[in-house]
Amino acid sequence: MVYTGYGVELQVKSVNLSDGELLSIRGVDGPTLTVLANQTLLVEGQVIRSPTNTISVYFRTFQDDVFGNFQLHYQAFMLSCSFPRRPDYGDVTVMDLHSGGVAHFHCHLGYELQGAKTLTCINASKPHWSSQEPICSAPCGGAVHNATIGRVLSPSYPGNANGSQLCVWTIKAPEGQKLHLHFERLSLHEKDRMMVYSGLINKSALLYDSLQTESVPFEGLLSEGNSIRIEFTSDQARAASAFNIRFEAFEKGHCYEPYIQNGNFTTSDPTYNIGTIVEFTCDPGHSLEQGPAIIECINVRDPYWNDTEPLCRATCGGELSAVAGVVLSPNWPEPYVEGEDCIWKIHVGEEKRIFLDIQFLNLSNSDILTIYDGDEVMPHILGQYLGNSGPQKLYSSTPDLTIQFHSDPAGLIFGKGQGFIMNYIEVSRNDSCSDLPEIQNGWKTTSHTELVRGARITYQCDPGYDIVGSDTLTCQWDLSWSSDPPFCEKIMYCTDPGEVDHSTRLISDPVLLVGTTIQYTCNPGFVLEGSSLLTCYSRETGTPIWTSRLPHCVSEESLACDNPGLPENGYQILYKRLYLPGESLTFMCYEGFELMGEVTIRCLLGQPSHWNGPLPVCKVNQDSFEHALEVAEAAAETSLEGGNMALAIFIPVLIISLLLGGAYIYITRCRYYSSLRLPLMYSHPYSQITVETEFDNPIYETGETREYEVSI
Repeated sequence: MVYTGYGVELQVKSVNLSDGELLSIRGVDGPTLTVLANQTLLVEGQVIRSPTNTISVYFRTFQDDVFGNFQLHYQAFMLSCSFPRRPDYGDVTVMDLHSGGVAHFHCHLGYELQGAKTLTCINASKPHWSSQEPICSAPCGGAVHNATIGRVLSPSYPGNANGSQLCVWTIKAPEGQKLHLHFERLSLHEKDRMMVYSGLINKSALLYDSLQTESVPFEGLLSEGNSIRIEFTSDQARAASAFNIRFEAFEKGHCYEPYIQNGNFTTSDPTYNIGTIVEFTCDPGHSLEQGPAIIECINVRDPYWNDTEPLCRATCGGELSAVAGVVLSPNWPEPYVEGEDCIWKIHVGEEKRIFLDIQFLNLSNSDILTIYDGDEVMPHILGQYLGNSGPQKLYSSTPDLTIQFHSDPAGLIFGKGQGFIMNYIEVSRNDSCSDLPEIQNGWKTTSHTELVRGARITYQCDPGYDIVGSDTLTCQWDLSWSSDPPFCEKIMYCTDPGEVDHSTRLISDPVLLVGTTIQYTCNPGFVLEGSSLLTCYSRETGTPIWTSRLPHCVSEESLACDNPGLPENGYQILYKRLYLPGESLTFMCYEGFELMGEVTIRCLLGQPSHWNGPLPVCKVNQDSFEHALEVAEAAAETSLEGGNMALAIFIPVLIISLLLGGAYIYITRCRYYSSLRLPLMYSHPYSQITVETEFDNPIYETGETREYEVSI
């Protein structure tokens, strides 16, 4: 087991098992065990990654004397949340997939977000998002205030409106402005109804009523004031209506901003004042229809465009000669109609060939799409499709390619298809992939001199950068790369230094960005070795790191120095059993003895803690001894009688003194040991925890069957 938020990476160094022995690598997720690999799949050099912070190595043998052996190395790697699902009709922006990373969701115009707008990657044994991904749905009605631009969609757009319902939308622009509605799509069932009013109530001027007008107002609708009301009524028994209406606000005295679906335009005046010229163009695969390419804003009193905006429709057939382009089914993105018979001819440079990428293909079972290799409809067919087929990739052998599409006139019997999307590009006539670019703040290595099929390019980042995207790209059979090149992103966070046993910690920022601090505090009865405060700081080169290594909380008793004992003919001041680092012990000698060595010694912090010097020694004081002899000789010369008397007195006194001194020494040695009072914190060098170990032919007990399991 490693720190939460990290996984375990095992590398197989060697495997040599006997018959019948079992070696299994298992991922541990709570009570669930998932087999990641076993002895039949393990090969030297193989790398196995756990999905959580725990991995289990299970070994079983029936051998009594000779065991198989294996060697595995492990190290920790950072786990991440899976990329969140992008909601239909919306998008997601991910800041970071690691623990603490944030994903922001938003919906396209006309849709509302159902669920959390922001998800956070939770640090756990298996990182996960804080909740389910939200969805985007089109509401049934609503009110828009201070409108600028937006959309009104059928409640289940792009599907059909379902069930009996009445939906009302009210749109109000700022005072002094007007509103323009553009109908991008309007397909109503004959019993359904839509009404548009120039005002907020249904008694306002009626601009459009679907039951009174059969045609779709593609030219749009203009409000008389600054508000519009849209009512949609659907029959309970029918569900066939779908609509997509774009609205925008504009200043009075100006023309509204034009809009063209599947195209773009340029304007001479972004405020659309009188005299503004707008020119329209279509996206690849589309052509202008039902309107001019250029329109002008006219009429000073009540400005309007001199013509309606054109439409961009996908064409049925054509000749294409650009180096790259798009081929769409007729009327895309709307469904194609029955009885279509279309032919597209593509021609590129004479020394080139064509790569055709069919990205989407959904046809009726009675409709057919055929791809020919060449400039004519001839027997050499590259591909022929009907119904719903997956993506296809094709290459021509010449600079020409022909695409033929036929839809059955009786399509209503067999149903309709949605259509197709195809991209093409000219490519060289060789058998190798194009070279990939270098990346900033990183480098690439190539597995082969020539970029033939199967060749790999591996990207790596400089220290201090994370690779974003796939680090290894493979040249595929169709001479395209398996993914886009990655890029290197500056790392602006520290890795989690982890917990400290017997302590608590306070983190200023769970994301661990540069500047984050972590404060460690030991539990009662433990002392901190190392710095209590770690700060994440950035370096010009390399990844951000912590200001110091991870501290330790050690038992108070393990830091103390033992009492060194008493010197002969001496004693201690403030005798205790244990002394903390920094505390001192003072020695004294009895009268008539001289202290040799340090009077005071100090307990020094270490592993183990120790005294800064040896125990001193108490030796007889020579000057005192000689002085006593001189006094005795002088007394002897005075008189023998006096000497005898002095001797008679001195001997008993000496005996009594020796007895008292011995008793004092005994009492001093047996004095009650003082209680230990320890400080809260001492610095100590830190030794890094080893993150790599081996499982190499362990010795086990003998028996019939042996099972061993090690969890990391």
